[in-house]
Amino acid sequence: MDNNFNETMKFKPPKEKENQAKKIIFTVYDALKEKGYDPINQIIGYVLSGDPTYITSHKEARSLIRKIERDELLEEILGFYLQNEKKV
Repeated sequence: MDNNFNETMKFKPPKEKENQAKKIIFTVYDALKEKGYDPINQIIGYVLSGDPTYITSHKEARSLIRKIERDELLEEILGFYLQNEKKV
C-alpha cells in the first residue's frame, strides 16, 4: 500500500468555477442586502450550517448559492480576502 501522507497535494480549481463562484457570491450578497439582511452574517450562517434558509429566495439567491459547494464558497471568500490584504 503506497501512502503519500507526507506529501502536500496542490489543489487548483478550474478558472471557470472561480468566476462562477464569485458571480454567485456577489449576486447573493446583493439580494440579501436588498431584503434588509446583514449579508455577511447570513452567508456565514449558511457556510457553517449548510442550511439554505439563511439565504433569501429573492433574485433566486438560494438556488444560486446551492450550485456551488460550501468549500468552494469558502475558498473563494478566503482567497479574495487574502489577496486584498496583501495589497494593504
